[in-house]
Amino acid sequence: MSISSEHKSLGKQVTSNLQTLSPIIELNVGGEMYITTLSTLKKHPGSKLAEMFTGQPKLRTDSEGRYFIDRPGTYFKYILEYLRSNQVPTQCVQDVYKEALYYDIEPLIKQLEDSPQIFGELVARKQFLARVPSYSENIELMIRIARAEAVASRQSSVMVCVVRTEEDVAKCHEALNSLDTDKKSVVKFGPWKATPTISDLLDCIKMDVEAKGYNVSIQPHVAEKGFRFKSYDFFYKFVFTWW
Repeated sequence: MSISSEHKSLGKQVTSNLQTLSPIIELNVGGEMYITTLSTLKKHPGSKLAEMFTGQPKLRTDSEGRYFIDRPGTYFKYILEYLRSNQVPTQCVQDVYKEALYYDIEPLIKQLEDSPQIFGELVARKQFLARVPSYSENIELMIRIARAEAVASRQSSVMVCVVRTEEDVAKCHEALNSLDTDKKSVVKFGPWKATPTISDLLDCIKMDVEAKGYNVSIQPHVAEKGFRFKSYDFFYKFVFTWW
């Protein structure tokens, strides 16, 4: 290593150590710049954020000597506001919740989980979907089928069978067999033991597919000629629009 390189390395190490001792900390969080105090960052000793600034520096610095955290900087302001004033954010709640989980700020996590947005997602919707067998796997299957059929097309469709009860399963068994005979790909959801309806599940499917960046709409399935089954409200077509 050259003398010049040694001086640069030593200078960066000295700067880093001095900044650790300073009560004022400069941060670069995903390209967003923040200035705060060391005591603010270490307000909750058991958190990952506090651990980052405890003892020897655990973070890299940018070209200006600011500590760099490779996370979305937009939402860090809400984290700081909470640490400074205990103010729980009411905007961007879902995104701030993800950051609170990353930084492991337990009091903020608990307060956000009591907010209507997070409570509804975790306690109501997620608990319902946990009772729908293979829900997440079926979402991924739908997307794979849609993408496979998208070649040289503006739209592709995926047929979905939604059965709420075991009785529904029995009723549509013959229809599923008929579709299998016709080489149709059908993604089956259900049955489940919970109060939400088929319409509620369809809304969840649409919401989760769109959350992955897809443009999708729902249409009732219209039986084709030769479809050997009476029309029940089990079959729906999810239409993916690509352009």
